[in-house]
Amino acid sequence: MTLKTALLTATAAATLSTGVAQAHFQLLYTPEVMLEQPGNINFKLVFGHPMENGHVMDMGEPEDFFVIFKGEKTDLMGSLKPITWKGGHNEAKAYEASYKVRRNGDYSFVLVPAPYYEESEDVYIQQITKAIINKGGMPTGWNKPLGLKTEIIPLNKPYQVYAGGTFSGQLLRDGKPVPGVECEIEYINTEIDMAANASSAESKGDVPATAVVAITDADGEFTFGIPGPGVWGFACLGSGPDNEHEGKELSQDAVLWINASTLNTGQD
Repeated sequence: MTLKTALLTATAAATLSTGVAQAHFQLLYTPEVMLEQPGNINFKLVFGHPMENGHVMDMGEPEDFFVIFKGEKTDLMGSLKPITWKGGHNEAKAYEASYKVRRNGDYSFVLVPAPYYEESEDVYIQQITKAIINKGGMPTGWNKPLGLKTEIIPLNKPYQVYAGGTFSGQLLRDGKPVPGVECEIEYINTEIDMAANASSAESKGDVPATAVVAITDADGEFTFGIPGPGVWGFACLGSGPDNEHEGKELSQDAVLWINASTLNTGQD
């Protein structure tokens, strides 16, 4: 376990004494991930605690935001607009963006946020975050590395995972597998109001008593059984190559969001 991971694990452990795990997660949320027709998709970029429905934190101006479609990268920084996100218990600075999807295939969106200073631990956190959507049911690259400093490569279609099944991913740092890293797992446990830039004060489901984690194996891979439908996030802690920002410890994490749905097989 790296020092960075140890610090964040300590954060979770400290919070467990209050009864819940408080994991930081960078959201890159859009409600529709499988489109049939061309159209605009809207994103909300929020930093918070989606499973515990805890407080949200101020985001600084992102360092990068782009989409890759069939190997072509498009800069989306100009599409970002600052907003105020109304969490269940407080408000924080966040961003929104819109993108028009035209062609069939997989669109990999990547957010590189500014490092966030976690005062309670005196460390910075930077979660390089991916979300993948599809149009037309034509897969074109959902499992391809994007050349990020650190990233989770989905080994199942991230927009077509079924509750009761499993999801596997491979963690990379500079394109190489990273073994022995702790990956925290959460789901969005609130209603999201896209028009109001808000999440509900009430939680929808249970919150596990401790943080849900998986450890990457020798090939950097992990597998998690998806217990229910929803939007699930995976955050592999301290997996990036950068470990310092403005003279302080930096935990550079890889985050991936997937969508799980139910599948009616017609069987009892």
